[in-house]
Amino acid sequence: MRRNGFTLIEMMVALTVAAMVALLAHRMFSEVLDASRRAADAQDALARDMNARRWLMEAFGSLDISATSGGFVGRAHAIDFATWERTVNGTLAVNRVMLALVADSLILAGARRIPLATPVRSLDLDYLLEPGANSVWVHEWISPVSAPLAVRLRLNRGSVVDTLLLLIGPRG
Repeated sequence: MRRNGFTLIEMMVALTVAAMVALLAHRMFSEVLDASRRAADAQDALARDMNARRWLMEAFGSLDISATSGGFVGRAHAIDFATWERTVNGTLAVNRVMLALVADSLILAGARRIPLATPVRSLDLDYLLEPGANSVWVHEWISPVSAPLAVRLRLNRGSVVDTLLLLIGPRG
C-alpha cells in the first residue's frame, strides 16, 4: 500500500538538515565579513605606517638650518628641528616640529599633534657625524647652525625593533 506525503520523521530530518545548512551559511558569511574587516584594518594600519615614513623622509630631507629657524636639537629620545612642509594650498612653509615618545606613541608635535606610530615601547635616536666605514654615531646633536648627515631612528615595538635611516637634506 502506497501513501502520499511525508512522515513526521522525514519532515523533522529535512528541517534539521535545512537548519544546519542555514547555520553553516550564516557562520561562513560572518567569518568572511570578519576577515574582510581585519584585512581593511590591516590595510589602514599599513597606510598609516607608510604615510608616517613618507612624512619622516620628506621632513628630514627638507630640514631647514638657518638663523631664523632655531637650529637643530637632537637628543637620545627626542628631536626638535625646523622643516619645510606643504601647506593646505600647496605652498611650502617652514614649521618647527618635535618628535618624541608620549605614552606608547611616537608623536609629531608642531602646528598639529599627530601620532606617527603606535604602539611604541621606546624611541632611540642617533646622529651621524661623518660617512664612511668607520662612521661615528652620537646620541646628541645640538647646534644652531648645523645638522648631522643622517638620523637613525629606532622604534622598539615589543617583538620587533624598526630602524629608519633618515638622510638630512643636501647633507645626507
